[in-house]
Amino acid sequence: MKLKIFTLIILTSITFFSCTNKKKDKEVPEVVAIEEKFEEFHPEEFKAEANITPRDYSIDTTNSYSRIFFDSSSLVKYLVDNKIDASVGSRMISFYNARNYQFSWFSKDGPTEQARGFWNMHSYLTTYANGKSLIDSVLQKRMDNYVADDDTATRWTSRDPVLLNTELKMTHHYIMFALLNYDKGFVERKELESFIPVRKQHPDSLVSNLLDAENQDKKYYEGVNPSYKKLKEQLVKYVEIQKNGGWPKLSVNAKEFASADTSKQIAILKEHLFITGDLAVNDSTEFFNEELDSAVRKFQVRHGYKPTGKLTDNQIKDLNVPVEKRISQILINLSRTQWLVSEPEGKLITVNIPEFILHVKDGKTKVFDMVVVVGKQGSKTTMFTGNLNTVVFSPYWNVPYSISKKEIAPGIARSGNAYLARQNMEVVGSWGNGIPRVRQKPGGNNSLGRVKFLFPNSYDIYFHDTPSKGLFKNDKRAYSHGCIRLSEPAKMANYLLQSDTSWNAGKIDSAMHLNKEKYVRIKPAVPVLITYYTAWVDDEGLLHFADDIYGHDKDLTAKMFKK
Repeated sequence: MKLKIFTLIILTSITFFSCTNKKKDKEVPEVVAIEEKFEEFHPEEFKAEANITPRDYSIDTTNSYSRIFFDSSSLVKYLVDNKIDASVGSRMISFYNARNYQFSWFSKDGPTEQARGFWNMHSYLTTYANGKSLIDSVLQKRMDNYVADDDTATRWTSRDPVLLNTELKMTHHYIMFALLNYDKGFVERKELESFIPVRKQHPDSLVSNLLDAENQDKKYYEGVNPSYKKLKEQLVKYVEIQKNGGWPKLSVNAKEFASADTSKQIAILKEHLFITGDLAVNDSTEFFNEELDSAVRKFQVRHGYKPTGKLTDNQIKDLNVPVEKRISQILINLSRTQWLVSEPEGKLITVNIPEFILHVKDGKTKVFDMVVVVGKQGSKTTMFTGNLNTVVFSPYWNVPYSISKKEIAPGIARSGNAYLARQNMEVVGSWGNGIPRVRQKPGGNNSLGRVKFLFPNSYDIYFHDTPSKGLFKNDKRAYSHGCIRLSEPAKMANYLLQSDTSWNAGKIDSAMHLNKEKYVRIKPAVPVLITYYTAWVDDEGLLHFADDIYGHDKDLTAKMFKK
């Protein structure tokens, strides 16, 4: 009965309202005012579902987040065709009313950050947590393809029926996720609608809304997302710094801050570090003392540098980033933190790409951290969730087509078999067009090193060793073709196999020096989360900032903020 009445209301709405509503922008399609029909019929079973957000006509192509709109009749068709019940259907109507039927998961540029973040969470939930009912193989294939291949921007249009169906199905799953995972009262309907930005706003307006004492929505949400709460507390601190005039600008010359030297710039540096909380006591002297040395090291740790106590020109540039930009950076990452999965009870491996660090936890206990190398610009490491289920000792490296074409084929043309011998490679087939299929044999110079760790995914990304150990000494480590290189691969192998009594450190070392591959299954598989945060608060309460190495912050800034 509930579904039948809901369908009647929707279909009646199409007939009655499609002729009466007026377009507010010629590029924004007509929208059916379904919520008015809820009020007209108002059957008993819809009383709890009738709190639908009114349509926001002020949103158009000039101020919207995604810049793609669709006709609401598509939503109506989706709800009817898929027999969506009233609880979910009314929330979907409310969700899109708040956006004026603007896409939420795709923009003119492809999948939004929110799509990537939610899909990461979705993949984790369907594998490890309370999300079995969200398993959808068709959606899985589509989203994996969209996220892996987001460069063909010409197809990101509401005229693509497959894309539009994927948009609506993502929202359907988003609402279902919320109903499954948030206790009633913790995350309100309107709050869910605000998780995906709707329109461009000035950062000050976003801050004002977030910190409004009368706005209780986010306060409830903070109870189920501690990472969000901690970062929001830092936002409060930085807004106060902004109100007090920010921090002083330093001379971009590291020589003026040499330890034990006296300089006016040292006094300015102390003022800056006191404002940010790195220096405990306000000290206006011009002498580089032990307290300042400790404060500089703390700043360096928070910004991804080795804590040497000696500033570099690049670090001074980081110090001179205006507080307004840091506030925007915190706002962007607050948005990302909304898609952070709840920590499992067991093992979890995370890699935060801009941090260049891998973290291993068991429940809430930190096991170890490890320095890593991630993909360079042009060969980015993708954000996703995987299941680490296989260790491959002494691996072959199957050279990708692009490298075979650009490097291997020319090398063979110059030197023939001598080139292959120097590279410890062998031809195993052909890509066609004269491009050989080549693999590198196991050994010390193998590009994957002596071990790799597989978590099957659509992006062909995995962890592996590397013969290029020197890169781990650098502070910024984006050099790979997309895979993640581990600084301590033997440590990872020992950790993953510690519960298997047939393996010990000696046997693992031997397996890493074989002349052929050896596959070992990991049971149970260990979840792997690849994330992208440029501002976060660690377990000790320290606020960290990282460089926007892939330009994701820049893209979000253009979508979220008014100039």
